[in-house]
Amino acid sequence: MNRTICAATLAAVLLVLGGCAGNNGPADTSADVKAMHDATDSWVAAYNAGDVDKIVALYAEDGIMMPPDSVSLKGHEAMKAYLATNIAQSKAGGFGFALDADAAAVTGDLGWHSGAFHVTDSKGATAATGKYVEIWQKTDGKWLMIRDIWNNDPAATAAPEAAPAAAPAPAAKKQ
Repeated sequence: MNRTICAATLAAVLLVLGGCAGNNGPADTSADVKAMHDATDSWVAAYNAGDVDKIVALYAEDGIMMPPDSVSLKGHEAMKAYLATNIAQSKAGGFGFALDADAAAVTGDLGWHSGAFHVTDSKGATAATGKYVEIWQKTDGKWLMIRDIWNNDPAATAAPEAAPAAAPAPAAKKQ
């Protein structure tokens, strides 16, 4: 074969392979992103209702939960124990929480979801704010959390008082 035929054959093969590579643009992940949003909304509703089992069902069995001021919790049993105590404390204090702005994305069988939340007291006033990030994995057609971390924002503090004005320097003595 001569060089021209080899180059033309190679170009044709690459063109065909390029077409087979699925250059159809980005995949539509909107249904998967919605599934993660809906699951997180379900988590919040179940927390406010005190339904620990419904929350834990959203995690992979080997998932890891990383709540604030706590060790990492691996697996459903550790999560159940933590959530039962935490929810009981929240209910006793009259606290609940809600989600604020968020974002999410999916690539293949992995996705992330992050955002902000606020905690309300028994009168509905904001008692605290924070943020979260969740890592999801799709297994057998179902999205499950494999990592979940959230933390609280610092408590609002009063503005520091202005420092008193410096005393004027003493006048130099005349001699």
